Formats: sequence, C-alpha cells, structure tokens
Amino acid sequence: MAYRFLVTTTTLGHGGQKILAEAGCEVDYLDNANDPQEVERRMANTAYDAVISRTVDLTATAINACPSLQIICKHGVGVTNIDVNAASERGIPVLTTPATNAQSVAELTIALMLDASRRLPYFQQEVAQGRWTRTGDGEELQGKTLGLVGFGEIGRRVARIAQAIGMNVAFFDPALPADRDTGEVRRCNTLDALLQQSDVFSLHCPVNDKTRLMINATTLALLPAGAIIINTARGELIDEAALAAALESGHLRAAALDTVAKEPLAADHPFRALPQVIITPHIGGSTPQALDAVAQSAARQCLEWLDAKQINRFACVNPQVLNKE
Repeated sequence: MAYRFLVTTTTLGHGGQKILAEAGCEVDYLDNANDPQEVERRMANTAYDAVISRTVDLTATAINACPSLQIICKHGVGVTNIDVNAASERGIPVLTTPATNAQSVAELTIALMLDASRRLPYFQQEVAQGRWTRTGDGEELQGKTLGLVGFGEIGRRVARIAQAIGMNVAFFDPALPADRDTGEVRRCNTLDALLQQSDVFSLHCPVNDKTRLMINATTLALLPAGAIIINTARGELIDEAALAAALESGHLRAAALDTVAKEPLAADHPFRALPQVIITPHIGGSTPQALDAVAQSAARQCLEWLDAKQINRFACVNPQVLNKE
C-alpha cells in the first residue's frame, strides 16, 4: 500500500528517499524548514500517514489537524520540538533513530574540544585580520579528565577517541545498568562527583524533567577552574545566563556549543559577545553519511509500523501507546 509522508524540512537523505520511492510513497517537503505554521497548514490540508520530523516544531495544532496521521519519527534522537503529549493522546507512536548519527556527533564533540582547548577560532581570526599572533596559551588535553553526562552510543565513542589522545574519562549515567562493563572509563555515582573532576565536561543526554537546566550556577561552580564545557546534545540542558556569567568571571576557560536553547541564536544573545564561546549551528549529525543513515532508519521504521504494526520499542519515546494497540 502506498502512503503519504510529510518531511518537515526541504529534503531527505538519498537512502531514505529511495526506500520511500520503492514503497510507492508520496513525499512532501517544506518550502521553509524553519516555519512551524507551514507544517500546521500542510497537515490541516493533506491526509498524511506519517511525518518524519526534523528540527522545526511539530505542534499539537499540527498533530491534531491531521486525523489520518499514524506515526511520527524524529530525524535524530531529540524530541523536544515534537508535542509528544499530543501524539500520545491520539495514540500515535513517536520514534527516534538512535545511534544512526553517533559517529558524526562524536567526531564533532572531539573537534569542538580541540578547538576550545587550543583556541583555534581566536588564532584563525588573528590571521584573518593580518596578525601573526603566536601566544602559547593553548592547552594540551593529554592527562586531563573528560567528564561525560550520558554513556550511550555517542558517549562511548567520544570516550574511545579521548582515551586515544591520552585523556582520563569518567561518566555519570543513572540509566546505565550497574553491571555494564565500561572498561577503563570510571563511573561516577552522582553528577556532582563527575563535575568536581572534569577538566572538560561534555553533555550526551536527553532533555527531560530531571535533566532540563541541570547545568546551572550551582553545578557550574563545582567544575574546576579553567574547565571547558561541550554541548552537542540539547541547549535546554544548560542555564545559558549562568554559563555566560561563569565564562565572564573567568571560572571557565571556554564553552563549545553545537546547540542552544532557542535556535537560531538570537542576534542579541550574550554568547555572541563572549570570545570564549564557540558556537556551531546544530550540525553534529549533519554529515552526508549520518544524514543518509538517519533518513533510512526513519523511513524503514515508519513503513514497518504502517505495513505491519512492527516497532522497535527502544526507539519509541511514548511506549504507553503501544499497550493500547
């Protein structure tokens, strides 16, 4: 049976396009990938069976405007842009595509770590402005401790690369079973214990009621002086005003962020005035390889549900709706 899909961006990875085309599906894309009202208009006027959701908001208005909708799959893992409660009330599963972009996000995490520790954006700017500044104030990472919040697929890959360059690695992840073998990576039983030993502190966890704003004035104060913060997870994990204050005071050396609480970053955001902040526009999973893998996973999972009500429960963020099925 052919189905109709809405992809809430302007394109989809070739592998995902191919899977949907071979299944005879009709696929619509947005004209403006940042306009939630376009999503709402389209879903109010077209009988979609499935939505592959990128980063634009998928609101309750949009979900409830489309009575035919049967499945939503996030193109990635973070679902803060999707009104999951609205989907659950309709009995619609919301899926993610775990591990598909893990390598790309892990590699960007390491790149940001190196950029921040060696102050590469500053030196690039110096050269661009005609100067040849050779200050020796970059920091080696060898021997320093990397603290990871979250030890899932991305966290484990980051740990392996960090260990290869001589870093010590510790993590905090209350969701990881106590008997899981973590090799030479040390487990911390509390976030506070991890913070106190982290020369570099990197976030790799989802946003929920327990983690939202977990990095705030109180927790930032626990980091060693001169620490670096990396965030390739979700901006809502950090109290941005508190982070700006910790950077301005000199307590932290730098922050390297691939995501902020409200994207795109506002023109008057305090981070723009801080040379210690490196910001990339949420590109952790945006490599051709990762985008293709995510697209394939999203397309396959939607079709499996539409065709046979088969689902990967580990990828479902509202599994209570499956019990109703």
